[in-house]
Amino acid sequence: MALNILTSVRLSSGYSMPLLGLGVFKSNDTLSASLAALAHGYRHIDSARMYANEDLVGQAVRESGVPRGEVFITTKIHQEHGYESTLRAVDSSLQRLAFDYIDLYLIHSPLSGRERRLETWRALLTARDEGKVRTVGVSNYGVKHLEEIREMGLETPAVNQIELHPFCQQKPIVDYCRKHGIVVQAYCPLVRGAFDNPVLQEVARKYNKEAPQILVRWSLQHGFSPLPKSAQPARVVSNANLYDFEIAPEDMARLDALDKGPDGAISWNPVNAE
Repeated sequence: MALNILTSVRLSSGYSMPLLGLGVFKSNDTLSASLAALAHGYRHIDSARMYANEDLVGQAVRESGVPRGEVFITTKIHQEHGYESTLRAVDSSLQRLAFDYIDLYLIHSPLSGRERRLETWRALLTARDEGKVRTVGVSNYGVKHLEEIREMGLETPAVNQIELHPFCQQKPIVDYCRKHGIVVQAYCPLVRGAFDNPVLQEVARKYNKEAPQILVRWSLQHGFSPLPKSAQPARVVSNANLYDFEIAPEDMARLDALDKGPDGAISWNPVNAE
């Protein structure tokens, strides 16, 4: 399948999500980065309550001139786990974004413990049923966290956002998600600028591309939804200039062989939390 910046995946909720998204974690200029992304054709922005920039994402969508219905916005609940507190968090996110609905709402991590996780998940399903959220999912969930939802007979998350790049491929989680129709989003797809790996550099030279473009393209060719982050408008644009080439199977295999399992993680990666 030929990829382009608008290539989307159909979620289990029935809605479509553009595969390429802009991450805004710890962005020191969320507004400029988001405006640059939207001007260049991005139609997916990934925020969270803990990022403290939901308001700037909403502002960027309004200032961009792109119709709200054409932009897919994600945010996440972090420390407000529990049924009632989650419902209040959703309302707060709607107010901060100044939107009538949120496209995708995730549980940011499984760190709250089993019962609180399940309460939070039930609340997100309620918010979805009330029309405040269109699709619900999770982030940083390992297989056991996903299984506990299934074992309770609750609806399966549409999305699981995890750290994912050639050095940390989280294969058991990815395999589980694919088996159960859960779309995998990739955060830290640019390995936070650690581009000095010889294989990555060789592949980049072969295609006359920059290492970040190779990393995002690798993610897309695996069917993931990568969320490259940059606060620099020029870099935001560059990170999306990756639709004029395709990484050959032999080079994908070389990149795949870089996997270090859990040791390759560069972020918090709490997929084994109790």
